[in-house]
Amino acid sequence: MEATPTTGSPGGRVAVYPGSFDPVTCGHLDIIRRAAKQFDHLIVAVLNNTSKKPLFSVEERKQLLAEVTQDLPNVTVDSFRDLLVHFMKSRQADVIVRGIRSVTDFEYEIQMASTNHQLDGDIETIFMMTNPKYSYLSSSIVKEIAMFHGNVQDLVPPEVQRALIAKFSESAGANGPQG
Repeated sequence: MEATPTTGSPGGRVAVYPGSFDPVTCGHLDIIRRAAKQFDHLIVAVLNNTSKKPLFSVEERKQLLAEVTQDLPNVTVDSFRDLLVHFMKSRQADVIVRGIRSVTDFEYEIQMASTNHQLDGDIETIFMMTNPKYSYLSSSIVKEIAMFHGNVQDLVPPEVQRALIAKFSESAGANGPQG
């Protein structure tokens, strides 16, 4: 089931949680669930990041996010290629939600928040501390574990685990026997 993009509704608080989500992890899902409680509408926005080589296509990432958030009625999934502030205006959103795992994350995110605020003074960024049990977790770590057929069961939702297994089974078949 794929979520359809929607625009914000007048009077409702609309936030955007942007990211690559390649793949979505339990840490991402924790932030999504917590942010969904704070806003009338939360748009999870998949960034087509041209500086990264993704494992999953934008459409695959959107589909996985739609599957793992289907129980959250005020969450929709969308994607963007433009500046985040342009996407937000097109969706009538004025709050960016960002998850923070460490001081290093905060240093980067404060630069991005300041830049977005400079581009559009009406946009605010809210930082949510990640649940400590996910503070080490990143999509890169998940992909590396999955690539070597490690157990990612506690790191990603079951739908994502199945997609990772399928993706790395596909690539192993394409590369021939590994030795």
